[in-house]
Amino acid sequence: MKLLLIVLNKTEKLDELLEKMMEKGIKGATIFNSTGMARELAKHNENFPIFGTLRYLMDPERKESKTIFMVLKDEQIETVKGVVREVIGDLSQPDTAVMFTLPVLSAEGVEF
Repeated sequence: MKLLLIVLNKTEKLDELLEKMMEKGIKGATIFNSTGMARELAKHNENFPIFGTLRYLMDPERKESKTIFMVLKDEQIETVKGVVREVIGDLSQPDTAVMFTLPVLSAEGVEF
């Protein structure tokens, strides 16, 4: 089992992403609003010019991201990663998404 975390900057793609996962039989995601460190610092740190510059480099329309948590069987990971790449595109591009996994040693209340 693994915990897959996706920090989705392209929040307008959330519904499409979840629908495609459902089509592949993937369920059980938890989603919450999140904000990145640079965006948060840029809002409050007028004393450091670099943060003012960051504010202009970031998408000013996007206030927050969506973080998606999913506990998955090992064999489901590549399926979900493929769906994310299909819907979101190249994750090496800025302001798209970040995705990573962590091992899960045990879980209760999780259905696959």
